[in-house]
Amino acid sequence: MSKPDELLVDVAALVESGHSNQMSLTVVAGGAVITGRLAPEKAWRQRVSEVLTDSDHLSAFSAAFTTAPREEGPPKYLHFHVARILQGSVGIPETGGMYRVAIKDVSAWTMGDFSYSDH
Repeated sequence: MSKPDELLVDVAALVESGHSNQMSLTVVAGGAVITGRLAPEKAWRQRVSEVLTDSDHLSAFSAAFTTAPREEGPPKYLHFHVARILQGSVGIPETGGMYRVAIKDVSAWTMGDFSYSDH
């Protein structure tokens, strides 16, 4: 198990405390490049719950995202919204997705998001 990057933990804590969803970040985790904006966990959970509630087939899962986070202390996860996994020069999904990434699994990161091309 790797030790989380303390600076990245600090960035995540600032996002959590400021309730901002405008911090762009790109990370490498498990060999995947994920780029997008960070959101506070509470806002991320709420948005995922809303999307699931609106689904005819997945609405039963929405309740799992309405509970409050269980752990105190520094953040252990990054919560991305409007995020894409970069595959070559393409970002998937095209519309952006909601991703939760364990900070301990991040092997590299940079502020900002990467451009991509849908062509």
